[in-house]
Amino acid sequence: MQQKIVLIGGPGTGKSSILREFIKRGYECMPEISREVTLKAQKDGIDQLFLEQPLLFSQLLLEGREQQYLEAHQSDAEIIFFDRGIPDVHAYMSYLGSDYPSIFKEKSTQYLYNKVFICAPWKDIYKSDNERYETFEQSVKINTFLKEAYEGVGYNIIEVPFGSVQERCDFILHSLKYDA
Repeated sequence: MQQKIVLIGGPGTGKSSILREFIKRGYECMPEISREVTLKAQKDGIDQLFLEQPLLFSQLLLEGREQQYLEAHQSDAEIIFFDRGIPDVHAYMSYLGSDYPSIFKEKSTQYLYNKVFICAPWKDIYKSDNERYETFEQSVKINTFLKEAYEGVGYNIIEVPFGSVQERCDFILHSLKYDA
């Protein structure tokens, strides 16, 4: 049976670096799609779609993450890693204090992951860039909303300890091996 494993955490917590390492190790991974949504909006003249039109941004993310899930389901890979999952969408809307359609949570219970690993905010590795506008303090707050969203739809979250990218990947793989 295929294991769908999602990595969550506030911005700048090392999720994408971990996924790049898993790709190097030969695992199938679904990348974070918010960057491509943001870049497309910038090409269309909207500097920060997430801030200017959060509901539209979130709807686009929901569609993209649902598509990723369906693509993964068609794969014959035994393990597929996701850089963020469907519940992230309503977690971010809650972080903003914005209303959102009930479908956001419904999709979170329709498309289920086998395990959820969280990367805690880590000041030593945090960097902002053109698509990541949040401060470290905002990343900490977002992390809280992510935990609440995933636990709210029934997930037990496993915290990834600080360490090198290789050590963090080894921890995740070790956890999967013994929890399977």
